[in-house]
Amino acid sequence: MKIDNETWGNIPLLHVYDEQHATKDTPIVIFVHGFQSAKEHNLHYAYNLVAQGMRVLLPDAILHGERSEGLSTVEMSMRFWEMVLTNIQEVKYLYDSLREKGYTGRFGLAGTSMGGITTLGCLKVYDWIEAAAVYMGTATYVKLAQGQLAQIEAQGFDLKMSDDEMQKLMTTLEAFDLSKTPEHLNNRPIYFWHGAKDQTVPFKLAHDTFVEKFEPLYVETPERIRFDIAKHEGHKVNRSGMLAGVAWLAQYLR
Repeated sequence: MKIDNETWGNIPLLHVYDEQHATKDTPIVIFVHGFQSAKEHNLHYAYNLVAQGMRVLLPDAILHGERSEGLSTVEMSMRFWEMVLTNIQEVKYLYDSLREKGYTGRFGLAGTSMGGITTLGCLKVYDWIEAAAVYMGTATYVKLAQGQLAQIEAQGFDLKMSDDEMQKLMTTLEAFDLSKTPEHLNNRPIYFWHGAKDQTVPFKLAHDTFVEKFEPLYVETPERIRFDIAKHEGHKVNRSGMLAGVAWLAQYLR
């Protein structure tokens, strides 16, 4: 297994593949990390995906890893949606770059937390994603943002946003909110994992959307959508969940 530390455009990433067996048409997964994580913290996902016959790109999100600007947690939190929206743009850049470099394999997207949220936004706007795994993510961009901003204000921090700026943000987020137009899933295979005790990305928000909006669209193909609930877990993926998502992507991309 080979791990190449590369930079595509201005995006530092780890390119992980089986140097003996990978070809130009090996299936590809971009794995997007979570808030205050970094590319190398998710190598266990890449290791298992490559062992299942895939090529993996692990990019550093803006303001993370090699792209860190030394911001505090509060400063980072205030820019959370900027990071998500930038991630969505950069997933397309990396996908286009893969194709330009001659990599023709089937394409999947996965991520944890902020990366899972990114994945669901990408599923709303990109029809070339062929399978996905979402860990601790939610599609409800507007509801999640409203809850986050209320929490920041409740802690005594000034959002420094006018009413117009707030409205503009919500309008932008609505364009990527898959819960508003669930038909954009278009019967693509998607795996969800969430801890029932997760309060960072509220479990209820994610699960209610799955049950009410997503699952009914798969009545004729129930095997193409799955939500695994870890009853005793909070905001941290356990080993069985990690492996289940890997197996899901391998099943639908190989």
